[in-house]
Amino acid sequence: MKKIIISMPLLLLLALRATTANAAPVASMCKTGSECTALGHKYYKNKSTKQNFFKAVNFFQKACGLDNGAGCYNLGRMYADGKGVKQNYYKAVTFLKKSCILNYGKGCFSIGSMYQSGKGAMQHDFKAIMFLEKSCTLNYAKGCYNFGVMYETGKGIKQNDSKAVKFFRKACRLKSNQGCDNLGFAYAKGKGVKQNYSKAAKYYKKACTLKNPTGCYHLGIMYAAGKGVKQNANKAAKLYYKACVLNYSSGCFSLGYMYQNGKGVKENDFKAVKLYSKACRLNNGNGCAYLGVMYEYGNGAKRNNAKALKYYRKACDLKSAIGCKDYKALKS
Repeated sequence: MKKIIISMPLLLLLALRATTANAAPVASMCKTGSECTALGHKYYKNKSTKQNFFKAVNFFQKACGLDNGAGCYNLGRMYADGKGVKQNYYKAVTFLKKSCILNYGKGCFSIGSMYQSGKGAMQHDFKAIMFLEKSCTLNYAKGCYNFGVMYETGKGIKQNDSKAVKFFRKACRLKSNQGCDNLGFAYAKGKGVKQNYSKAAKYYKKACTLKNPTGCYHLGIMYAAGKGVKQNANKAAKLYYKACVLNYSSGCFSLGYMYQNGKGVKENDFKAVKLYSKACRLNNGNGCAYLGVMYEYGNGAKRNNAKALKYYRKACDLKSAIGCKDYKALKS
């Protein structure tokens, strides 16, 4: 019996043709790739129509068959997540790659991230670099940020702070809040660029405006210390508050400390306890330790040694030296 050998390119072509055939029922509802993708989004996101992943898949299939990069990307994500179709990472990779070939930056980023993390595809640093770099070239901000992180950490590529800064800068220009925060950090520490606190503050401010909690926190530190900006404890407190609202534990802890000591805000132990409690819930070791102190001495909360021990213990588990020390002292 003769064996039929089918090449990989032919298999890919057959798979892509099959997607168009499967999409036949929706053929009359959209004519262009962008129209089909838009309809797919409506069924996926429940916009003005009942959510239906199966129908969303059909529209994305037709869009991809019409060489629409966004359609291929969304179809790839449906296969990766198992929504509307049986989860199939091989097909997910196939369609994400096609979206990248069609110069859809988000698709390049997604496939690059899969190769970077090894989730959904075999971990492969060289392929990750190739796809992330293309996504950045196509002005996809997250691609630039991730590529910068690879240079910063030296994971999968030779460590280079200057190149990391280059990609963080582009990511920030493309409104990546993480890119702006990392760029600010580079200027604050003098990594890959000459140390410049004013520029650090500038990029932290942009990161904070883009709702990056660490950007708000870092800018708060600069106002508290008067580095790169005029020292202003009240502005520091406002920035710590914004970071805390965005669930950044160090922002909650720092604002609690300011309320406990009356720095930049009116002294208020009750507010300090509330903020230390949130910091502790967010697994901030110092937040738990200071909350324990408030309960041990009855500041802003009813004195309660059992609760103090509870929070000291949690602080110690979170590697807080203060928490470990106070736990031992109160326990003895």
